[in-house]
Amino acid sequence: MQTPSLQAFKADFFRALAHPVRVRILEILSGGDRTVHELQQILGLDQPAVSQQLAQLRAKNVVTARKAGTTVTYTLSDPLITHLLSVAREIFNNRLRDTQTMLRALRKERGR
Repeated sequence: MQTPSLQAFKADFFRALAHPVRVRILEILSGGDRTVHELQQILGLDQPAVSQQLAQLRAKNVVTARKAGTTVTYTLSDPLITHLLSVAREIFNNRLRDTQTMLRALRKERGR
């Protein structure tokens, strides 16, 4: 049986992922380290918006930052996050396939 603190830890980790911009940042970082400026360019967002989301990810130890002069580079804190995102994508694809199957069945039913 899991302790409440372990369950809270897990829930806290998943809450860190519960924002579209944060998920996109993790997807980008899965391809390699990026600076804040690079993330801004890719996301098409201003610096405060990107920094706010990175702060959330950093606070939950999902990403780490290293500073060289005025440049801050971010990386995934654990390479398994890439695997987690991949598994999530597979789950979403399965759900979409199920939805497509139901839509085809509804269309056939309507055609009777």
